[in-house]
Amino acid sequence: MEKGYCFLPEEIGGSPNLVREEISLPAAVIFAEQLEENLMWMQEFCDRQGVLFAPHAKTTMTPYIFTRQRKIGAWGLTFATPVQIYNAYRSGARNLIMANQLVGRANMKIIAAMQEDRDVNYFCVVDSIDNVRDLADFFAEHNQTLNVMIELGVPGGRCGCRTDKQVDRLVAEIAKHASIRLTGIEFYEGVVHGDDPEILVRQFIERAVSTLKRLMVEDAFDDDQVIATGAGSAWYDIVADVFSKADLPLNVLPVLRPGCYVTHDCGIYQDAQDKVLLRSPSLCEIPGELTNCLEVWAIVCSVPEDGKVVVNLGKRDVAFDAGYPGVVRHFRKGRAIASNFADWQATEIMDQHLMIDVPLTTDIKPGDMLAFSQSHPCLTMDKWRQVHLVDNHFNVTETVSTVF
Repeated sequence: MEKGYCFLPEEIGGSPNLVREEISLPAAVIFAEQLEENLMWMQEFCDRQGVLFAPHAKTTMTPYIFTRQRKIGAWGLTFATPVQIYNAYRSGARNLIMANQLVGRANMKIIAAMQEDRDVNYFCVVDSIDNVRDLADFFAEHNQTLNVMIELGVPGGRCGCRTDKQVDRLVAEIAKHASIRLTGIEFYEGVVHGDDPEILVRQFIERAVSTLKRLMVEDAFDDDQVIATGAGSAWYDIVADVFSKADLPLNVLPVLRPGCYVTHDCGIYQDAQDKVLLRSPSLCEIPGELTNCLEVWAIVCSVPEDGKVVVNLGKRDVAFDAGYPGVVRHFRKGRAIASNFADWQATEIMDQHLMIDVPLTTDIKPGDMLAFSQSHPCLTMDKWRQVHLVDNHFNVTETVSTVF
């Protein structure tokens, strides 16, 4: 039995319903209609910008959502680890970007096993000669070739080549190995920080485009089609804008990779999206908008003193690294209770308890149900092995599994 256990329709005589208390709480739920609207919104953005879309699907690690993303129009999917990649492959995905270095023989074996399927197009990134040599030796032993992209980085950032000299050395090393094919340039602009981040982000992306064009002139790539890929969930509009103005050759595939748009949130990604819309007001022309559709529901287990509420929700259930979860709904025995949630303040979170300060006059009792929004959906989803899709009347329409 998994947490968030949902009673079967035959056990209760119909579709399980959250507010009728037919799901064990805490439970994670996604509102199905809003999910579809989010999926459509970002795909529409990419289509209008003339870029391909390979969303970073590590956000949800939910095969049901992988399939929806691909059916709606995603060219591929992006992940961070070989196990994530393999689980996506099992769900039917075939264009797979691992926006990370492939290191360690056991991890290489996972990819080699997957590449026995000739329909798979797998890409990883490299930023060191040592890694290239290890990959070349391994995949030569297995009579396979491996598609790699050179990752660009910034001083003080994460992975990636910091200088053109590093890039050129890497290109020269790749050229020595028949088992390694250079297929593109990859970057993640989310590690760029400074007093004027938009200018710095643009400059970083322009550097990536310049590097790509230079290497194309030097005939460094091993494929007729060359990938240029970047974009997290905060600067995707800037990446698309730089790509659109770069006069990229026709054989360049510009690929964007934002991922948190799927469920969105009421915290860091809502803040980021607000900035996107301010920078790029034309995006308001896209039908709909990104909205939070992931909630975690829980029960008040104690009101030990006036103004203090304890809920059976904790670090094992919801993200807390980018702010505590916030109450967005209050139910008692199937009835919504009107409350000013702006006056409710989560003050402490433990493994399986959340403490909330509320006004002394608040009408709240043990057994009341509370729904929480969250900030940073990747970490919330990571805590669940099953998530319930619900309609706007809180009926469960489907229960989907995650593969973290």
